[in-house]
Parts: sequence; C-alpha cells; structure tokens
Amino acid sequence: MRTYRATTMIGSEQDAVDAIADAHYWHQAEWLVVPVELLPPEFFQLSSGVAGAIVQKFVTYRMGLVVLGDVSAHEAASKPFRDWVREANRGRQLKFVPDQAALDCLHDVAAGT
Repeated sequence: MRTYRATTMIGSEQDAVDAIADAHYWHQAEWLVVPVELLPPEFFQLSSGVAGAIVQKFVTYRMGLVVLGDVSAHEAASKPFRDWVREANRGRQLKFVPDQAALDCLHDVAAGT
C-alpha cells in the first residue's frame, strides 16, 4: 500500500484531482492520506454533496482515499455519516482511520504482515 499524505486543502473536485495527480505522478502512490484538517466542514455534512463529489474523483481516477483523524464528533452528530464511515471502512476505496497507529495497521494488513 503506497501512500502519500496531502499537504494542501482539498475543498473541491478540482483540489481532489490536483492532489490525485500529484500523489500518482510524483509519488507513485495508490492511496492519498488526507488529514481531517485539510477537508472543509461541508465534507462531513453529507447533504452538502461535497464528500460525494470529492470521493467520486478518487473512484474515477482509481486512487484510494484515507481520511486520517478523529471523525467521532461528526459520527455522533449524523447517523447517515456514521453509516457511511462504517460502510466505507468495509470497502476497498475509502477508509477512515482515527490516527497514525491505525494507518500503520492498514499498511501492515496490505503488506500481509
């Protein structure tokens, strides 16, 4: 699992495409790790459509997305968001991990260790 950590805000579809291109072409990454601080508040409000639009870019360009950081307050505030996080973590394209240790575990699982 080759990852690259985003360093700029991803608040729009174009930001997502730019980050995907950077991760893929310059860093040969398969997954982009985005700290929660680099996502806009609207990302965590599913009704805004921001999360869907951003995640769709990752699906289109076949790049995995890891949201790194504590999203428990957003999960507590929204059952749809909580359900989405749970379903995403069962899939293969989008993961929510609370901290670096959990990200390291994902690396270990992907490596088969």
